[in-house]
Amino acid sequence: MKIRILFLLIPFFVFSQNEEKTLTKKITKEISVNYILHFPDGYKKSKHDWPLIVFLHGSGERGNDVSKLSIHGPLKYVNEGNKLEAVILAPQCPAKETWDMDVLTTLIKEVVLKNKINFNRVYLTGLSMGGYGTWKLALEHPEMFAAVAPICGRVDYVFLENAAKLKDKPIWVFHGAKDKVVPVLKSKKMVAELKKVGGNPKLTIYPEAGHDSWSKTYNNPEFYSWLLSQEMQ
Repeated sequence: MKIRILFLLIPFFVFSQNEEKTLTKKITKEISVNYILHFPDGYKKSKHDWPLIVFLHGSGERGNDVSKLSIHGPLKYVNEGNKLEAVILAPQCPAKETWDMDVLTTLIKEVVLKNKINFNRVYLTGLSMGGYGTWKLALEHPEMFAAVAPICGRVDYVFLENAAKLKDKPIWVFHGAKDKVVPVLKSKKMVAELKKVGGNPKLTIYPEAGHDSWSKTYNNPEFYSWLLSQEMQ
């Protein structure tokens, strides 16, 4: 079947009047996310609020199997018998997707409101895809986090352009010098930009590490001591 398209030529002056308008409309969407919420010893009997560590996993842990969330990161650390005086929130990204900022923001706010969480001590960290998500979420909602710790996370130009939003935020960045998946230059550029706008981020580069710069980081008690020592002013 052939379709014939007829073009009607109308003099330009008919459309020469512009109308400047603004559309304001509330749009809602249903979200669904699997996650693990780990409570420390003494949480249920305590009357005080607790700090919250939000952990964003990498691309290899996506899907519907939440047991994957303990392969790396803070959950693995506590499952190996180490103690953390904090609640841990580990959401799971669906298969073949990337982190949705609306989902993460909604989940974190829900957890903070419905549990004994100190909203001045909420911390964000993640590795690889989760490192990218950490940068992105922190830039979109810097008011939510007392400290940020991205590990081998990709950095976009828009992150560099908006680095000033995080200049007053305690930040510790980690990367492997031999990372062939996400070049260490990504983290170096972001740290340099943060310093340029007045920030004071920490940068740890593991000389012999490849993409896995998270194992040393999440196994290091000093990392958690630093993280949990930060508080929103």
